Amino acid sequence: MLKTWNKYKAPYLFILPFFLLFLVFQLIPSLWTIAISLTNWKGIGTPEFCGMDNYKKLVIDNMFWEALRNTVVYWITGLVFILALSVLIASLLNSDMLRGRAFFRTVTFLPNICAAIAMGLIFRMLFDENAGLINELMVFVGFEKVPWLTSTRYSRIPVIMLNVWRNTPWFTMIVFSGLLNISRDYYEAATVDGANRWKQFCYITLPSLGNILFFCSITLTVDSWKLFNESYILPGPGTSNTSLFQYMYESGFNIFNMGYASAIGVILIVILAVLSMVQMIVKKRQGEW
Repeated sequence: MLKTWNKYKAPYLFILPFFLLFLVFQLIPSLWTIAISLTNWKGIGTPEFCGMDNYKKLVIDNMFWEALRNTVVYWITGLVFILALSVLIASLLNSDMLRGRAFFRTVTFLPNICAAIAMGLIFRMLFDENAGLINELMVFVGFEKVPWLTSTRYSRIPVIMLNVWRNTPWFTMIVFSGLLNISRDYYEAATVDGANRWKQFCYITLPSLGNILFFCSITLTVDSWKLFNESYILPGPGTSNTSLFQYMYESGFNIFNMGYASAIGVILIVILAVLSMVQMIVKKRQGEW
């Protein structure tokens, strides 16, 4: 009897803590958020049931749609620039031609361990319209100053650059770990067959990094739709560069409209679930799973 228990029941004890943590910190809060989104609650007192009113407000809320549009921009630019830079930098760090690789590997990761608030304040000074280093350099080369943080046209650019600068090192290390697992025999055989470095990169490196890049794309998607620090520290006029996560925070803790903020949270959950499912379906159809 004891052997049967050890064979069939004991392994589940190892994953039981995960399910308990998931239940307490993920499932119950998610269900509570859905319930609160159907109420008119200010954070104190008894929630008043209002049905789908909060979701109806979202449909006609221009600030919500602008925050949603900004978040889509941050997501797409993050996927394109962060993944591209991560693969490029990781390939350079893995190159035998680079001297002092250990030093550059350490320096590359430094932006990721810096405090987000501190880096945001530094970027605010860099993009200052009057005395910022970026505008000073532009004037030096013959361009006019740009109102980076006071113009609805340009206010997203500093947020995008800070997001890319802070997150690229982390994904670079992930891609770099994938490069270390690619056998050198493949490259030696390709060299013998006459393949140049570009062909080796396209036909050996990228296919071998398929699962790594898929993991990075899903992680980047989740991170991009939860972007908060960058847009909060580098505010533009109105909601010109406000992320959806930031708008949810401000609706809940600045206006104290917890029901409306919860409705935004539910929309975020649905969007992330749909995007993750689409990415997994695409991956499965490619024959990777």
